Order: sequence, then structure tokens, then C-alpha cells
Amino acid sequence: MISGNNHKKHILKRVLNYSLPFLLSAVFLYVAFYDVNFKQVLSVVSEASIYWIIFFIIILLISHLVRAIRWKYILHSVKPDASLKNLFGALMVGYGVNCVVPRFGEISRAVLIGKWEGLSRSAMFGAVIVERVIDLIFLLLAIFVSVLIWSGNLYDSLPWLRSTLFFVAAAIFGSILFLVLTIRLREKFYGLIVNLVKKISEKAAYKTAHIFEMLIEGFASLKGIRNYSITIMLSIFLMLIYAFTSYVGFFTVGMENIKPVTFQMGWILMSISAIGVVIPTPGGTGSYHTLTKSALVLLFGFDEVISLSYAFLTHIISYFLFIITALISFFILNKQHDNLLKVLDTEVDEL
Repeated sequence: MISGNNHKKHILKRVLNYSLPFLLSAVFLYVAFYDVNFKQVLSVVSEASIYWIIFFIIILLISHLVRAIRWKYILHSVKPDASLKNLFGALMVGYGVNCVVPRFGEISRAVLIGKWEGLSRSAMFGAVIVERVIDLIFLLLAIFVSVLIWSGNLYDSLPWLRSTLFFVAAAIFGSILFLVLTIRLREKFYGLIVNLVKKISEKAAYKTAHIFEMLIEGFASLKGIRNYSITIMLSIFLMLIYAFTSYVGFFTVGMENIKPVTFQMGWILMSISAIGVVIPTPGGTGSYHTLTKSALVLLFGFDEVISLSYAFLTHIISYFLFIITALISFFILNKQHDNLLKVLDTEVDEL
């Protein structure tokens, strides 16, 4: 009877974990498209420039390639000869999974790269967490730059931005402090946390210990001044490419015909819309649309129809690009590695 109740609680917990992101996405979509003529949005999207769309896709793929290169340097001390093809493939599969089940993409990426490169899956998961902390740091910096380059007061136009900045800054500070304490005071800090959790639950203590091990292994992957320096430079370059992608998005729906658009606008839009991508909705659905529309309407003075057309088109391009590239990457790379294992097994048998 007890096991039956626990089983029901487990199922209920899983249902809530899976359904909550979709409910959150639905709420954001309602807010974004409330009182907007969707037929007009579709009309604008149907007249989008195919040439600018192709250019947008190319820039988007380049940004993910740069991200894969950055990951190669993060993992350099663990495996210097890690295949860029495998890193890029695992990254795209992760993005594809996130489009369906938010945050499960990080787990998928860690599992796949661990399998394809023969590395510890727990270490790869830790490395993914470290990479996400780096992303948060540079997102915060991007928002600060936006505040500086915007001609008006960004906080007045977007009142929620100040509290978001404080929240992100607190999350970054807490993450960095946690990582430092975990690495520098491994024995004391590790033991203290695990023992505290153990008083509540043995199972939770075991999971906590496992998370600590993953973080320690993952953080240890990024070593050396050269790797740190290249990771920082690639992160800056990545933000510039993302800003350029947002800038190119203006031309896909002809926004330059309404009023002049600049790279500066692209940078500000990128930093604001990126917050929507961080929110755990499937592929940023809804949250991206809401924040993108808010920035375009409140900051740049575009009307709601063209703003939502921009958000709808750029998101759907990214969404399907992730899904298609994820499927292609998974089937091609997985097949190659399975074939390699068969060859190795044959050679072992012959020996």
C-alpha cells in the first residue's frame, strides 16, 4: 500500500514536471498574442524575404559551431583531441531535446558526448553546468552593455529588467561561490552539505553527493590560462554573433522599411530576448515571443503585429532548425559510432 502511494506520488511529480513548462509556455503565448490579429502576423510572415531567412539560418548555424568550438576548449584538459563533429552534434541534439522537454537537452548532450568520446557522463554533465554558468555571466554583461548603449533609461521602459538583473547577478554569484567552495574546500564543504541533507533523507544525501562529484569533475575540465582566455574570447564573439543574428532578423520581415535598424538595436534585442530563452519553456516558446515583442514595441516603437511577426518567424526558424539538425546529427553520428564499435568487436574476436 505504501509502495503504491509512493508510485502514485512519483507519477504525479513526473506529470507536474513535464506539464508545468507547457503551461508556462501557454501563459506566455497568451500574453504575447493577446488582442493581436494573428492573421495579420501570418500575412507578414508569408511575405518574409527567403534570402534573408537563408542568411539568418547560416548565421545561426555559425553561432552554434562557435559554441561547439568553445566547448572543445572547456574540455581541452580532459580530452584535447575531442571531435568537433561530435561536440557540434551533441550540442544540436541537446537543443532539439530542449525544444520538446526543457532542460533535458543538457542531460542528452552530456550522455551523448560521454558515449561518443568515451568520457565520464557525470563529468560531462558537470561541464555542461559550468558552461551554463559562463552563459549566465555573459548574458548579465550583455544586459549591462545594453543599459549603457541605450539612449534612454532602459529600466523605465522595461521596469522588470532591474529585478531580473539582480536575480541573475545573485544566481551567478551563488553559483560561482558554490563552485569555489566545492573545489577549494572539497572535504569540509562537501561533507557539511551532505551531512545536513542526510538528516532529512538518505536518498537526497546520495543525490547531493553525486551532484557534487559531477560539479567537481566538470569544473576540473576547464584548466589553464590559455583555455580560460580562449573561452572568454569565444564567449564575447558568441554574443556578437547572437546580436548580429537578431539584427539580421529585422530584415527577414522588412522592418528596415518601417524605420532604420542598427546593430545596436540587435544587441539590445538579443540581450532582452535571451532572458526569454533562459526561462524553462519548450524551446523558449512563449517566453521568447513575449520578451521580444515587449522590447520591439516599448523600446523601438514598432507596432505589435510586426513585432510578433519578427518573434514568430525567428523562433519558428530556430525551432525547426534545432529539431531537424538534432535528428540528422543523432542518426548519423550514432550510426557511425555503432559501426565503429562493431569493427572493434570484430578485431578483438580475430585477435
